[in-house]
Formats: sequence, structure tokens, C-alpha cells
Amino acid sequence: MKTPLALALMLSVGACTAKDGEPAGRSFASEHGQVEVSTVASGLEHPWGLAFLPDGRMLVTERPGRLRIVEADGDLSEPLAGIPEVWSRGQGGLLDVAIDPDFASTPWVYFSFSEPGEGGAGTSVGRGKLAGNALEDVEIIFRQAPKLDAGQHFGSRLVFDREGRLYVTSGDRGNWDNPQLLDKGQGKIFRINKDGSIPADNPYVGRDDANPAIWSYGHRNVQGAALHPGTGKLWQTEHGARGGDELNIPEPGKNYGWPVITLGVNYSGAPIGSGKQEMEGMEQPIHHWTPSIAPSGLAFYTADRFPAWQGNLFVGALAFQRVVRLELDGDKVVTEEPLLVDLGERIRDVRQGPDGYLYLLTDDADGDILRVGLKTE
Repeated sequence: MKTPLALALMLSVGACTAKDGEPAGRSFASEHGQVEVSTVASGLEHPWGLAFLPDGRMLVTERPGRLRIVEADGDLSEPLAGIPEVWSRGQGGLLDVAIDPDFASTPWVYFSFSEPGEGGAGTSVGRGKLAGNALEDVEIIFRQAPKLDAGQHFGSRLVFDREGRLYVTSGDRGNWDNPQLLDKGQGKIFRINKDGSIPADNPYVGRDDANPAIWSYGHRNVQGAALHPGTGKLWQTEHGARGGDELNIPEPGKNYGWPVITLGVNYSGAPIGSGKQEMEGMEQPIHHWTPSIAPSGLAFYTADRFPAWQGNLFVGALAFQRVVRLELDGDKVVTEEPLLVDLGERIRDVRQGPDGYLYLLTDDADGDILRVGLKTE
């Protein structure tokens, strides 16, 4: 007998609708057979982050500042009440969404967004309890400081680890000084408790010259993050400039180099920082892309539905409008395969669903939620 969750997910597939002129289902060749893509929901304005609720419904953010529930039949709810004011300029807006690891007993929904304030805006994290079509008891638990009047590089992904600590990724906001300064909030990955307090074992706790929420620093713009299913470590992708996109496993207190070292160059072709690709005391990525793919969402595949994908890492790409599949041997990338190369959509987020399919968000003014899987006989 199928569970209510399985039936809901089957209904969602049956209710797929496509944009005008597009087939309801599309198929793409790959090393492991045909990859089939169907549309779960449409009409989202620059969707950014996706999270599954325990009952199989989805939460999805829209960058202008709306959080919606996607029902089992693909219908979109009205925007949820309770989202605070969002600074929707450039790359800023309502960004990622995550649910509490103990959602059944504590139904907190966490969201990152560009928060306006003195000096401009900064990446902040709020949370509220999901109640019907609203978030209640909303509070801001983290703020990037200082706020800057720039419209780019906010990050931002939210990932809980196995102990319930929350990683918050950020970007440099176009500032090339602050990623190397430990008292500034730009170009960092932060680690906080669920209520916004600071874990006692964070690397800079007790230092007067550093933000105690910092986990790692020297990052440019981290827009992909996921927890490794075996090791429990955070993996992340970040944008380079012209080339030099990175895949990293950020370790506590370590410096990932931006903008002193980079594997890319400026958009003009001029060197960045020191002009060097390596320097003592600064970490190298475990994998990189030149030319840039503009990496976005990140997901490890752990389900049984498609055994050929088990243990693989999937990376969304904005610039090349595709998904990249990475095969791993421990911490090393051994094979890279581009998927969906003719999709023609900027991929903003990648998530594994509870049904074993991958789900994608397309970054468009009329954006979609796509369901992706291998064709099975």
C-alpha cells in the first residue's frame, strides 16, 4: 500500500503543467540513461530556495520577498504572512529556506534574506513557526555586519548539521577587503545555534578581534551548500569572477583565499589580489571550474530510487544553464558529467526530494520547480 506521502508525490507529478510551447516532459541523454524532466509548478518570480515539509509539501522562496507553500497537486499558496521587509535590489531579496531538524515538535522555518538598514543591506537570518499560511513569532537570529549599499553577493544557503547547528553562507557584497577581516561579516561562512547563539567550539570564540560566529573566511559568494551524508561535513560551492568557481570543504578557522588568491581573473581579464593562485596559509579548492559555470544549489544524492546516482554530488549552474554531476572518491572528484545541457534554464537550487527524485528551481521571472530522474524500464 502506498503511503499518503507517496500518493501526494504521485499526484504532484500528474498535475505538472508546462509553459506555453514547452512539452510537459522532456528527456536528455546521460551516461546512465535518459534523464527525464517534468514541471511540478510554474509562475514563480525568481525562485531561490526550496525545502520539503514532512508531509511532502514544499516551501519555496521568491526573491522579491515571498514565501509560498507548494501543494501536492502543484498549486501555489498565497504568500505566507510574517516575512519581514526584504531589500529586493540586484541579487538581494528573500533567499534560502530550511526547516528545523525537529520540525515535528518545533515547527520553525528558517529563512535568509537581504535585510535593509543603516548603510544599505546585509544577509540576515530569521525564523518563525509555521502555522497555516503564516509564520508566527518571527525573530531575526543573525545579521551580517556592516550593512553595505551594494546589490550583489549576498550568498546565502542555510544548512543544519547533525548536532542541529546552523551554517549560514555569505558573500563579499562586492567588497574586496572585508573577506580577510575577521571583524567584518562579508565573505564568511558562519555557524550558529538554532536560536542564534554562538556554539562554544566555534574557532574564534573568545577573541576580541573576531566575530565569534565565523566558521571559515576568505570566500567570494557561497550560493551552494550541503552536508556530506557520510562524514557530516559541510561542502560548499562559490562563484569565482571570470573563472575560478570553487568546491570546498570548509574547515573551522581556515582561510579560503579570496581575494588574495584565486584561480580566476577579473572580468576585464586583469589579475585579482596578489595575482597568485596559491599562498601559504590559504586553502585550495578540492575542485574548480574555468570557465565559470556560476555554481548555485548543491545536493548529495542518497536515495535508492536511482542507484547509479548514489553518492554523487549535483551542482546547479546558472551561467551554463545545466546541472553538473560529480562522482566522488572520498574527498576527491573523479568524474564530472554535465546534465540537461539543452534545458535552456538557469538553475538556482538543487534538492533531493523524499521520493528520491531531484528537484530544481529555475531562476526566471516566470520560474519553475522541475522534477528530475532517470528513466527506468
